[in-house]
Amino acid sequence: MHKELLLIAGKGAYPLELIRSARAEGVTRISVVAFKGETSKDIVPLADQVTWMYVGEYAKLTQAAIDSHCPVAVMAGQITPSNLFNARLDKSMRELLARLPKKNADTIFGAVGDDLKALGVDLLPAHHFMTQNLVKPGTLTTSQPDDQQQRDIQQGLELAKCCAKLQAGQSVAIKEGTVIAVEGFEGTDKMIQRAGKLGGAGCVIVKVAQERHDMRWDIPVVGMTTIKNLKKADCSCLAMEAGKVIMLEQESVIKAANAAGICLMVLEASA
Repeated sequence: MHKELLLIAGKGAYPLELIRSARAEGVTRISVVAFKGETSKDIVPLADQVTWMYVGEYAKLTQAAIDSHCPVAVMAGQITPSNLFNARLDKSMRELLARLPKKNADTIFGAVGDDLKALGVDLLPAHHFMTQNLVKPGTLTTSQPDDQQQRDIQQGLELAKCCAKLQAGQSVAIKEGTVIAVEGFEGTDKMIQRAGKLGGAGCVIVKVAQERHDMRWDIPVVGMTTIKNLKKADCSCLAMEAGKVIMLEQESVIKAANAAGICLMVLEASA
């Protein structure tokens, strides 16, 4: 049982839900690293200490980790992809990137994890306090996938796995056997919006995880925002992998999906 936690918080509801869950599990002191323009200010009353910084200020992040005196940390919430390119990187961040032959989520966050470890802070899986929110196999909604959607799901699963293996995104959109969109650097929500514009009504979205999925920083999250985007894009189905996707506000998400006629299906996780 961890009593003290350092939370490195990105955008969205996930950091807020995680901090509440950590409190419920007995964590008594939570220090937060928050990013200006990304992390919700709603996190302030939930934490014991919040250190605000801009994306790219790595020296401030490592110093905050030292000052927190927390033995464990969790990363939760995304950073707006474009900000990763537009951010002004400090000397420490430039040095970290310079020592990486390949620059992707695994190598960058892996290096951050190694640096935290050297400071005496163990980086826990992103779902550590949220295991009850991991989706389980089965169809979650009253709407069931029809035969065509089943075929689209299978096609999407194979394609998404190939993309994930190449670290080129983990979600795809299929419609009646045609590949409509493949997730790129923009993230799943933007891809869903693009799929709606390109394919029109009825796209099937398939979301998977990499074969060597590192749960410390790469945990897909589905919530009310996802359903709103699926509804706006007029998508018919979202298929996910069991045990590798966090669903926030599950009852509300399923209710909203049912109201919109969207099928939510959880597949048995593959390797």
